[in-house]
Amino acid sequence: MPVIDADAHVLETEETWEYMDPADRKHRPQVVTLPHPKFGTQEFWYIDGKVRRRKPASLTEQQLAAQSQRLGRNVVTSPAAREMRDVGLRLEHMDLLGIDVEVLHNTIFIERAADHAAAEVAVYRGWNRWMAELWKQGGGRLRWTCMAPTLSMSDALDEMRYSKEHGAVGVILRPVEADKLLVDPYFYPLYEEATRLDIPVVTHIANADPHTAELYSTPYETGNAFGMFMAPAVVLTHQIMMSQLPQLFPALRWGIVEAGAQWLPWVIGEAERRYQVDGREWPEEGFKAFKIWVTCQTNNDMPFVLKYAGEDSIVIGTDFGHTDIASEVDAISVLRLTSGLDIRLIDKIVDDNPRALYGL
Repeated sequence: MPVIDADAHVLETEETWEYMDPADRKHRPQVVTLPHPKFGTQEFWYIDGKVRRRKPASLTEQQLAAQSQRLGRNVVTSPAAREMRDVGLRLEHMDLLGIDVEVLHNTIFIERAADHAAAEVAVYRGWNRWMAELWKQGGGRLRWTCMAPTLSMSDALDEMRYSKEHGAVGVILRPVEADKLLVDPYFYPLYEEATRLDIPVVTHIANADPHTAELYSTPYETGNAFGMFMAPAVVLTHQIMMSQLPQLFPALRWGIVEAGAQWLPWVIGEAERRYQVDGREWPEEGFKAFKIWVTCQTNNDMPFVLKYAGEDSIVIGTDFGHTDIASEVDAISVLRLTSGLDIRLIDKIVDDNPRALYGL
């Protein structure tokens, strides 16, 4: 049975931006080193006149091994593989993990990357060209989700078309894009094009609204990423179910990535009760009718989650390349050994369901 990793990552480096068009080089992201209250000094990306996302530290395999021992889960990857400086090595990692296909997501764009359309278009276009080259080198095993510069919708649609032709299997949108939620009609042309291209809209945990991101960047607690990035993905799932999007775009697929799945029973149950209050009929197919797929984690209570979400809506990812709470390089093996699910359900989670989500 083939195995598909629904959530793997690339870590951008200075080499990523070599794929930008020469005419766009004035918008090239730069690395700056600044004081950081937690890390002493830290590298950040400087884009469109502002300091943006923190650049992940390039930890050695020995440092990651020590972190894995402390966390109780494997987060060890080699720098050359996670930064895609050696695609062959990345494929070797996949072979060792028993993974046939990885779906790659960005790291840098978890927050807003630019305030002006010209800069956003230039940076996203360069990133998509980089990923297209990695897909070509990966022999079909490295698929990816593209960046659509929604500050210029015509350019966003162009990038989706290019990316689909060069190995992309989804388009990334953050749960909040600048000052708009994804239920806003502004995004309808993008949804129409995604439907035509037969690719899903994928929401990796993120937040492109600088105001709420700043609000949650409080120094008074260490878990601010939950409110800043994870909670918006949960809210988006509820918004999709409660909105007219499933009726307006009945063939459009949605992926909710890296928020875990333990919250699904709460959100599904709450939406179903609101349907009753509104006098609306809950779909006979339940959650499956909304064409939403959600990545689970190995610490989720899978029988409980599946009771509400059904067996066709759950996928799994390793978060390859990251070291946060969702990261577990051998998550698929752990799922097989510890979930308590029978082999038929596991096969759906690692193959049938991600194949349906990404149109593989």
